[in-house]
Amino acid sequence: MFGNDTTGTHLRSATPDDLDAITAIYADAVTNGTASYELEPPSLSEMATRFEALTSAGFPYLVAERQGDVVGYTYAGPFRARPAYRFIVENSIYVAPGARGLGVGLLMLERLVVEASRLGFRQMIAVIGDGHANSPSVKLHEKLGFRHSGRLEGSGSKHGRWLDTAFMQLSMNGGVVSDPDPEWLPERTFRSRT
Repeated sequence: MFGNDTTGTHLRSATPDDLDAITAIYADAVTNGTASYELEPPSLSEMATRFEALTSAGFPYLVAERQGDVVGYTYAGPFRARPAYRFIVENSIYVAPGARGLGVGLLMLERLVVEASRLGFRQMIAVIGDGHANSPSVKLHEKLGFRHSGRLEGSGSKHGRWLDTAFMQLSMNGGVVSDPDPEWLPERTFRSRT
């Protein structure tokens, strides 16, 4: 548990009991938004499979609660499968429609950065669908010091329009200026597989 903050939002590690709420939040994002390039909301079973894959590998997966209801979730997962990428995580963050604009996203992303740093990751990447300059997700990541690192123009088509994908990046734990610690999660996991 991470405690409460001044907005009445409580952050904690997600559990399987949260999957109904997580699935509903993501279904809304898929159906009504452009942040995800999925076109059909995944089932509860599929979301459970995704959750298990991340949490069993030790990646952080968090939920935000307000007045006892899960109103957002965020997680970090592998950026790419090849082993040289093992020091990079990609973040995902979704907020329920009724909780947007209340600072929930900022609180979750701040905590996710802390948790990913604690595990020893060196870079966090945001791959932002519909990542135009005024996108709320772009603005959120900018607030936390993520820098713009590229854009794929017209990379997605959803809701009758072409969407750009923005890439943003945050260095953690010294980024590329020092060697990785062999006791951090990325190295321990890599060694256990070889």
